[in-house]
Amino acid sequence: MKHSYFIIALVTVLLLSLGIIYYGAYLNDQGEVQISKRMEERTLPLAGAKVSARLINPKIVLDSINLYSNEMTDAVALIDGRITEVLVNKNTQVNKGTPLFIIENESIALKLQEAESSILKAKAALRQAENDYKRYIRLREQDATTAEKYDAAEAQYNAASAELAASETRKQQLLVQDARQQVVSPISGKVLVLYRQLGSYVQAGTSLALIGNFNKLYFSTAVEDETSSRMTIGQRAELVFVNNDFNKVFNTSYEAGNQGSNQRFTAQITEILPDSSQPAAIRNVFWQVDNESGLLEPQTYGGVSFKLIQPHQCLAVPLRAMTDMSHSSVFVVKADNTLERRQVKTGTDDGEFIEVLEGLSNDEVVVTSGMQGLTEGVKVSITLETEGGA
Repeated sequence: MKHSYFIIALVTVLLLSLGIIYYGAYLNDQGEVQISKRMEERTLPLAGAKVSARLINPKIVLDSINLYSNEMTDAVALIDGRITEVLVNKNTQVNKGTPLFIIENESIALKLQEAESSILKAKAALRQAENDYKRYIRLREQDATTAEKYDAAEAQYNAASAELAASETRKQQLLVQDARQQVVSPISGKVLVLYRQLGSYVQAGTSLALIGNFNKLYFSTAVEDETSSRMTIGQRAELVFVNNDFNKVFNTSYEAGNQGSNQRFTAQITEILPDSSQPAAIRNVFWQVDNESGLLEPQTYGGVSFKLIQPHQCLAVPLRAMTDMSHSSVFVVKADNTLERRQVKTGTDDGEFIEVLEGLSNDEVVVTSGMQGLTEGVKVSITLETEGGA
């Protein structure tokens, strides 16, 4: 009897153990199903923005630009001589024709005196020859002289006239040389460099000073045809020198009213080559910079950005929506709230928004935050950004 009770108890314990095991397995399976279901329903909260048409001011950032002047030239000595006067200093503002140096060539004064003496002699000889010629004209009319004597008097008169003209020409040439003893500025601008000092002996052709006008400076940039197609001659841009390095090569003066590191410069397109009528992948855009502040000089400046003042209408997205440095990929939110990585073609940007040329349509939504680690197919919950931020 006791043996039967033992068997019944053992069977009961085994059944209970098996029940507990199967129930545990059931609970575990249900938990995994719930976790899987929750994972499938999980969404990532991200910020996004709609693709939309907007006005942007294209911005170009350059590592460096090389500014140059179209008005910079030497004042040159046109005769040999010694500098007896220096009439200007470095940074003196001069106009075209302003005297800069006086060069003395002693031989010119002596030659001028000789030329005056020769003219006086030639005039006296001409008066004598003219009187003789007139007298022979009268005698010839009265048939009171020979043809030979008449011809000789005429020849003497012509020779005396020619000699006087030659003497006066020599004087004019010397006066030109005399005027060259005063060296004048060939252009309007500032005296940048004085190559020679008082007392120096110079020869004709020697550079004495460098004159330059830096009110307008110039540079060129190479741009792709698609960008240049939206540029026109006369279009203006605002230049910002990131490094604010306004050290000077020529040590020209800074003009009153300049704003130093806060200065903004206006540049204007003067030429685009090749012309838009000719096919080309790359074009040179030539710019003229207003430098009335006197901060800039012809030299290379690093870290420059310029933004076109005239806005450009285009389809655009925030620049932060780009997933790569080449600005060729974005994450697009599909209708089922999952992500699609989309290849796009972009154009210019203004530092905040970038132009979309191909790959996106108006009102599509792109992700603008948390791009790191994102993959296609992920389900997201998007909060649309307001203008200028999230």
